Amino acid sequence: MGHMTLSDGFVWARQEWGLVLRSDPLAEVADHFFTTSQLRLRGESDAEDWGRVAAAIGVAPPRLLRLTQVHGCAVVVCRGRGAGPAVPPSAPGHTTSSGTGWPEADILVTDDSTVALAIQVADCVPLLLADTQSAAVAAVHAGWRGTAAGAAPAAVAALGWEFGSEPEDLVVALGPSIGPCCYVVGEALIDTFRRGGFAADIDRWFARGEAGDLRLDLWAANRDQLRTCGVPSGAIHQAGLCTASHPDLFASYRRDGPGTGRIAAVIRSRGRGSSGRV
Repeated sequence: MGHMTLSDGFVWARQEWGLVLRSDPLAEVADHFFTTSQLRLRGESDAEDWGRVAAAIGVAPPRLLRLTQVHGCAVVVCRGRGAGPAVPPSAPGHTTSSGTGWPEADILVTDDSTVALAIQVADCVPLLLADTQSAAVAAVHAGWRGTAAGAAPAAVAALGWEFGSEPEDLVVALGPSIGPCCYVVGEALIDTFRRGGFAADIDRWFARGEAGDLRLDLWAANRDQLRTCGVPSGAIHQAGLCTASHPDLFASYRRDGPGTGRIAAVIRSRGRGSSGRV
């Protein structure tokens, strides 16, 4: 499997099962990685691969917390005694249990160093956040629906109300996802983002391809949302790797269809006063 030179502080690392991607600025604050397609991670049938992920981040498999992802902005909080649901004030509804046993939501937050958080994607944007002043971390799944719902700002807000995190103290890594080069979308998405309160951002996030097709820049949308809620530009790090463009490295729903695997974004708090690193 080949790989390319990275920028913005991202580096390749190797586990016994293959390559992972890390962000050096985020690694100063929290242990984390983004997997590649060497693990399939499609669901519960891939328990052995999920066990490898748990071992790589230093927890037992039951302590690797995951979600039934539903393309929204609901938050699940782990306060050390286990995961319980919490919903941002701006988000309707509530998290519920699914048949898998994982809560239905797209954002996990914790300050508990005995667990790790994981979300999975196959073109959607995976975001990992860590507070430089506390032990709090978050993992976010943001496809177009989650981005239109403000998933990234919901994570920033949840870190604030649950753990006292200030936006200016956060470091964020945006992992591999489908890029504006490849993400052709329907015209109806413009109205969806307008209804989400992002009318002023349409011209920055949507563009026409040479053939007149509409393309969405999820990278810019999530960066802009983070900046708007107070995260410094210099603390937002973008891998800039398009999942659809690198079949040797990443799963892509758009490229390969619904049977494709997933890549995971995983993060673990070091706990207050800890400087250890996997």
